[in-house]
Amino acid sequence: MAQDSVAIIPLGGLGEIGKNITAIRYRNDIIVIDAGLMFPEDEMLGIDLVIPDISFLLENKNYVRAIILTHGHEDHIGALPYILKELNVPVYGTKLTLGLVKAKLEESNYPNSLRSRSVRPGDVVKIGAFTVEFIRVSHSIPDAVGLGITTPVGTIVHTGDFKLDQTPVDGQIIDYYRFAELGRKGVLVMLSDSTNADRPGYTLSESVVGETFEEIFRYARKRIIVATFASNVHRIQQAITTARKYGRKVAVVGRSMVNVVAIAKELGYLRVPPGTMIDLDEVHNFPEDKIVLLTTGSQGEPMSALTRMAMCDHRRIEILPGDLVIISATPIPGNEKLVHRTIDHLFRQGAEVVYEPFSGVHVSGHASQEELKLMLNLVRPRFFIPVHGEYRHLIKHAQLAHEVGIPAENIFVAENGQVLEFSRERGAVTGRVTAGRVLVDGLGVGDVGNIVLRDRRQLSQDGIFIVVVTIDKDTGAVVAGPDVVSRGFVYVRESEELLEEAKEKVRQVLRECEERQTTEWGAIKSYVRESLGKFLFERTRRRPMILPIIMEV
Repeated sequence: MAQDSVAIIPLGGLGEIGKNITAIRYRNDIIVIDAGLMFPEDEMLGIDLVIPDISFLLENKNYVRAIILTHGHEDHIGALPYILKELNVPVYGTKLTLGLVKAKLEESNYPNSLRSRSVRPGDVVKIGAFTVEFIRVSHSIPDAVGLGITTPVGTIVHTGDFKLDQTPVDGQIIDYYRFAELGRKGVLVMLSDSTNADRPGYTLSESVVGETFEEIFRYARKRIIVATFASNVHRIQQAITTARKYGRKVAVVGRSMVNVVAIAKELGYLRVPPGTMIDLDEVHNFPEDKIVLLTTGSQGEPMSALTRMAMCDHRRIEILPGDLVIISATPIPGNEKLVHRTIDHLFRQGAEVVYEPFSGVHVSGHASQEELKLMLNLVRPRFFIPVHGEYRHLIKHAQLAHEVGIPAENIFVAENGQVLEFSRERGAVTGRVTAGRVLVDGLGVGDVGNIVLRDRRQLSQDGIFIVVVTIDKDTGAVVAGPDVVSRGFVYVRESEELLEEAKEKVRQVLRECEERQTTEWGAIKSYVRESLGKFLFERTRRRPMILPIIMEV
């Protein structure tokens, strides 16, 4: 790279929701912003998590000075237990963010002690060639920050995830003044949250949800069950405050909710009046109209507490007729079916469910179009990179930037792995590094790739057809078989004629191989697979995975 330029290298978070991670390099100094995960898409069968490919960082590990976290959501900190095993560098973050990180590392049996550096909004730290300032922003989790990064080439502003909430629950308003001050001094590059770039207008304040809770709690006659993201501490605070006002006790259900509530209480981010919280086992000691349950499962996750309750599968809590369930979240794209299925089952159990987008029980934590424009006008960067969003979000955000006066040639809708270099006068895409997805399946990290996923898809769609043949080692003659085993393709008892024809087709292939004096096992298997595949497709219009097994005696 040029000596008088700084490189910005997004390794995740562009063209996707989640897996946010960006490297910034000046000569031999690299800092990393966030280290998130994303949840698997429908076609990633059996995959638990998706984390970013950090090959570039490992190739340059001697130059990586620190990982800087903007806030404590999974899509920004979730990959740390995997990344820190390969890249043991200091981690900078606010108190709540680091508290959540430490809990994740303990849960994953991280072998080392976290080299953490706790910061507060307004703090400035020197890391290699970079001076990093932490700037308060409003989001759906406390202690979220944006970053002002001073480099020898110019200033870079990274907004983190944000919205312009004028009446935040904790009273901590985004630091408009500091963003404007940086803009007045001159900003070289700005990276900004694009999640809601396709939503016109303004995002409602989180305090609106508190007003809705007031209305619902006032008239509820039975138990109230509030399902939300465990990390949405402001939402949890409003539920606890409203429950206290109406004389209700609060119990927490779901492992992640229990963990986050404990951490937030310990660090002072949740204010819980004495006597408000009770243990889950104490719920049955109080009248139904004196109970609020805070639970995970707002995304319909199959193993979550709310889903188990809806399916009558929770060992400690069951849905009772008349229970009022509040789904205080919107479905993440791809989760709609799971959420709607859970809601259906809650209704079947006799519960009343509040989930509609217009009900006021959820607001987004991300800025809408008018707020994004305001942030662009405050910072007035020379160059602009929309981040954190699918491709349509990045394009919409780029259009907004152009509308407020940033020249089109200075706006970069980038892809993961692209190297964007900026000098004081110009910016350009100058190369590409390795970037992509690493799939986590159980304890395996990266050992499941496209071929394995392809096989899983084929097995899930058309099943497997196994052919077993025993051959004499000396003569090559068939001693036993062929025998066939079908799983997920056809049921043996109902398809005996088809299976007999398949066996005959295999015998015919083996005879042809014997006549051609083909003795190589690989070739014989290939002939069996090809011939049998054509036959089964002609007869069934299905393509099962065909697995020939040849044994020698």
